[in-house]
Amino acid sequence: MHIKFCGAAREVTGSRHLLTINGKKILLDCGMAQGSRKESCEKNEKLMFDPKEIDMIIISHAHIDHSGILPYVVKRGFNGPIYSTKATQDLASYMLMDSAMIQEKEAEYLAKKGKACAAPLYSVEDAEKTQTLFKGIPYRKTINISEGVDLTFYDAGHILGSAQVYLQIDDKETGKKYTLGFTGDLGRKGLPLLPDPEMLPPTDYLLSESTYGNRFHAAIQTVEQDLADIINRTARRGGRIIIPAFALERTQEIVYHLNILWKEKRIPELPIYVDSPLSVNVTEVFKKHLDCFDSATNEEFIKHGDNPFGFGRLIYTKSVEESKHLNELNGPMIIISSSGMCEHGRILHHLKNNIENSHNTVILVGYQAANTLGRKLLDGEKKVNIFGDPYDVKAEIIVMDAFSAHADRSDLLDYMKKLNDVQPMKKIFLVHGEEGQGLDFEGFLRESGFTNVEVPSPGQEFELPEK
Repeated sequence: MHIKFCGAAREVTGSRHLLTINGKKILLDCGMAQGSRKESCEKNEKLMFDPKEIDMIIISHAHIDHSGILPYVVKRGFNGPIYSTKATQDLASYMLMDSAMIQEKEAEYLAKKGKACAAPLYSVEDAEKTQTLFKGIPYRKTINISEGVDLTFYDAGHILGSAQVYLQIDDKETGKKYTLGFTGDLGRKGLPLLPDPEMLPPTDYLLSESTYGNRFHAAIQTVEQDLADIINRTARRGGRIIIPAFALERTQEIVYHLNILWKEKRIPELPIYVDSPLSVNVTEVFKKHLDCFDSATNEEFIKHGDNPFGFGRLIYTKSVEESKHLNELNGPMIIISSSGMCEHGRILHHLKNNIENSHNTVILVGYQAANTLGRKLLDGEKKVNIFGDPYDVKAEIIVMDAFSAHADRSDLLDYMKKLNDVQPMKKIFLVHGEEGQGLDFEGFLRESGFTNVEVPSPGQEFELPEK
């Protein structure tokens, strides 16, 4: 088996790992690189492989940094099967269409302002064609996808439909049989809505994310009270709470907590807007896949006929006109809008209109990749560019990493120790983490007794099994 790391190597976003097994090319994930517009455009347009030569693609989950370049690859000649869980298949139909429309609208908006901008990577038609190639597979069902290669998905506990990829390989070239696991994005234990991540079966070679490889998250147990304190403080000064959130999972999780706070009267009855057509569609997919929820969510809401994603003061906006109307309203309110890294979509307009008001609060609830607007706010920059224009950051900026759906250092280390106890792994590759995170976590693993750990560089290649 030959492996080439074509993205998310010593960086977050753009997850793409190319396997060559028994003469077939299998791509693990097909994600969009995000961050600096110039750098991300180059990484997305100049792929480290020829799409026409890829035989099949396996997608771990529907987040854009793991699936978002699929229509571009299809546009460039890929025409094979795309394997994912059934929930990921349903979510991707909305995610990829939304990505195409956002690219087209932003190019049009920037052109009207006389700003230089890149052409969209792909069109709505490309996204529609991509959807016809998906093949949804249930968790824990093993299927043969190529000669000597069997695929099984295990729940990653990260977002709805997220999967760890498990390949059982009969290598015809070496005559050896071995297994390869890919965590995708590994979730945290004890989060609401979804089950905890499953353990993979015995694994010889592991590709693991390392997004938070040298950090620890705040306890999830305090998240509701922390959120209530921020909302009450901002409401008292008459401000707005702006929450950039990924339309997939993070928005639904925040709404879940706001539902509880509202029912328990721990926050004032101020209007709550989910300003994202994608979030509306994604929420409908959530309702379709009740089997993916954890038992507590099923018991608390579903069996009692309640809707955890719709209550009292919650309003879902769909049209552009409804979104623009929010800027004309007075008084405290909560606006949840995508994208989570503040790079695209309606959140940019809300930040443009609210970030210079010291009464307002911006709550960052997800990972902010390097060079994104969200990362600049997280790092405390006092002046940022939005749509190419400078704005003074006067709003209060709050970081709540307790909402993170990524495993932190302790979660990752615990997972690998348990997996290694069943059968010692031959090699671990750390991906999907900034260079510092990956190298630090490599050190933690070596201190814990793991000796064969690699943090691959972009484009680096390996032959497995090692001679």
